[in-house]
Amino acid sequence: MTDTVNAKVKLPALVSDGMVLQRDQDIKIWGKADAGEKVNITFQNKKYSTTANATGNWNVMLPKMKAGGPFTMTVNEITLHNIMIGEVWLASGQSNMELPMRRVKPLYQQEIQNANTQNIRFFTVPQKYNFKSPQEDLDGGVWETTNQQTILNFSAVAYFFAKAIHEKMNVPVGIINASLGGSLVQAWMGENSLKKYPEYLSEAKKWQNDQLIQTTESSEQALSKAWYSELDKNDKGVNEHWEQSQWNDSGWSTMNIPGSWEDKEGAFEGSVWFRKEIALPKGAGNKAAFLNLGRIKDADITYINGIKVGNVTYEYPPRWYDIPAGVLKEGKNIITVRVLNGSGKGEFIKGKPYELHVGDQKIDLKGQWKYNIGYKMNGNAPGQTFIRWKPTGLYNAMIHPLTGYEMKGVIWYQGESNTGKSSEYADLLSTMINDWRSRWNQKNLPFLIVQLANFMEAKSQTVESGWAELREQQRKVSLTVPNTGLAVAIDAGEWNDIHPLHKKTIGDRLALQALKIAYKENIMADGPVYESFKKEGNTIILSFKKGTDDFSPVSSLKGFALKNENGNFVWANAKIEGNKIVVWSDAVKNPAAVRYAWADNPDQANLKNKNGLPASPFTTE
Repeated sequence: MTDTVNAKVKLPALVSDGMVLQRDQDIKIWGKADAGEKVNITFQNKKYSTTANATGNWNVMLPKMKAGGPFTMTVNEITLHNIMIGEVWLASGQSNMELPMRRVKPLYQQEIQNANTQNIRFFTVPQKYNFKSPQEDLDGGVWETTNQQTILNFSAVAYFFAKAIHEKMNVPVGIINASLGGSLVQAWMGENSLKKYPEYLSEAKKWQNDQLIQTTESSEQALSKAWYSELDKNDKGVNEHWEQSQWNDSGWSTMNIPGSWEDKEGAFEGSVWFRKEIALPKGAGNKAAFLNLGRIKDADITYINGIKVGNVTYEYPPRWYDIPAGVLKEGKNIITVRVLNGSGKGEFIKGKPYELHVGDQKIDLKGQWKYNIGYKMNGNAPGQTFIRWKPTGLYNAMIHPLTGYEMKGVIWYQGESNTGKSSEYADLLSTMINDWRSRWNQKNLPFLIVQLANFMEAKSQTVESGWAELREQQRKVSLTVPNTGLAVAIDAGEWNDIHPLHKKTIGDRLALQALKIAYKENIMADGPVYESFKKEGNTIILSFKKGTDDFSPVSSLKGFALKNENGNFVWANAKIEGNKIVVWSDAVKNPAAVRYAWADNPDQANLKNKNGLPASPFTTE
C-alpha cells in the first residue's frame, strides 16, 4: 500500500500504486504541497527535486525511460509500489466502451478464466460530472492488475485492445477508462472547444446552478416514485401474489415468447405477468442453474417457484440470472416474470436466447407462456433529464484531471447518442480531438475511432438513416484529421442489441489501427477505403486507396445503391474488376452517386479486403 502517513505532499489519484507510466516520453509527476515545500522524488536510483510554488502546486519531469518494472518511487514521505513502464492508452466514449467483460461473458468465458497478468492494468475513472470548472483531480480510482475477478469490471473493448498491444509489443499496457453510457460527444468537450456552439455552451452554463440540478432531480424522482407506487398499489398480481407457484392461472391468456403482448392487447403502459411451467427430471432438483431470459423491454422481476431470482430495472441489460441450489425441484416448476413497461412497445426481444441451464441440460423456454395484465397506467412513466450527459460536464470531471498524465493515444467508441443530429458530428469530434491534443500538449496524439456497429432491423428498401450518416461523419474525421484511425464494425453488431457482444473484434481492429498509426508498423489495418469515382455511361466506377484495394472475392457484391434521375437511391448491382468496383442498375440510366452500406443495419454489405477487414460505409456525394 502507498505510505501516506503524515505526508504533507499530495499526489493525484492517477499517480499511485500499480500505475503504468508511458515509455519513451518525458514523464510528468505532479501534486500539491505546502507553499515553498521541497519535494524530492527517487525513482530507478535517480533523485529529482523541486519546490512547491506559492499556490502549493509542483511538478517534476522525469526523463524518457524504457519499458520495464515493477519499480518503486518515493515522493518525500510517500512510497509508491509496483510501478510499470510501458504503453498507456485512454479509452473513452459511451456504453459500448464502458461495457465490462462480465456483460460479454457468454462469448469469452475462457478468456475470463485464464485472466492473470501483471502486465495489463486498468484505471477506471469515477463517473462524475462538473459544470462549474475543470477539476484538477479525480474523485478516486485505483490501478488494478488483471485477474479472474478484476477483469469482470474492465471495459471489454479496451481489454481486448490492451491484450493485442501487449502481445505484439511485449511491454506492460495501462488503460485509463473514462467512459459513461448514453453520453453525447458534447459532454466530453471543454468549454473552450464549444465556442462555436452557443446553444451547447448556454446549456452547460444553465447546469452550473446546483439548485437547478437538485430541484430537477428531486422533482423527477418524486414523479417517477409516484408513478411506480401507483402501479404497485393497483397491480393485482402484486396484491394477490401471482408469483406464488400455487396461484391458479387457468384463466390467463397465452402468447408466444419472444414477442409483444401489445400485439394482442393494444398499446399501454403498466405491468404484465407471465408464467411458464416446466418439468425437471429426477436428480435435477437440487442443482444450481442459470436462467437466460434474453432481453425485455423495460424492467422485470423474475421468480422461480415463488422465490425471486433476479431483476433488471431498464431495457438494455441481458436477463442473466444465477439460480442457487434448492430453488428448482424435481417435477413441476413455475417461472414467473413481472414486466413493467413505462413507455414504448413492451416486449420480449426477438432473436435472443430464452433458456434454462441445469447441469448439462438446456431447456428452451421459447414458445407459449401464460400472461395476465397486472395494471394499465394512464400515461407514460415520467421522463428523466440526464443531467450527466450535458455539455462540458464529463470533460471537466473525467478528462481534464488526466491531462498531466503522459500517454500514447486514445481509443474512442461513441456516437450512438448523437445519431439524432448526425450532421454536426464530424465537426464536433474534430474539434474535441484537437482540443484534447492541445491539453496533452501532443499535436499528433493518435486518436482511434470505432465506427458505429450495425443495429436495428434490416430494411429491404433503401432509406435515410441517422446511423449511416453518423458513420459517414466518423469516416470523414478519419480521412481529414491527421493521426486518426477508423475501426469499422458494421459486421460486429447485433440487430436486436445496441450493446453487441463481439467486443474482441472491435478491440483487435483498434489494435491494428494503433500498430499502423501509433507504432508506425507497415501493416494492413483498413478494409477497402473509398477514394474517388468516375461515370462511364450508365455505370459508376469506384477507386479505392492504394494498398486497401486487394478485394476479397465474393460471388455477389451486396450493399450498393445508385442515385437515380429523381434523386432517389435504389439498390444496384456491383462487381469487382481488378482493383476497381463497377456499379450499375438497369433501372438507372444516368446515375448521379453511389452509396455503400447506407443503413442502420447494412447486414448484406460484404465488401472486404483479403485480410477480411470490411470496407467502411460511404457515399460518393
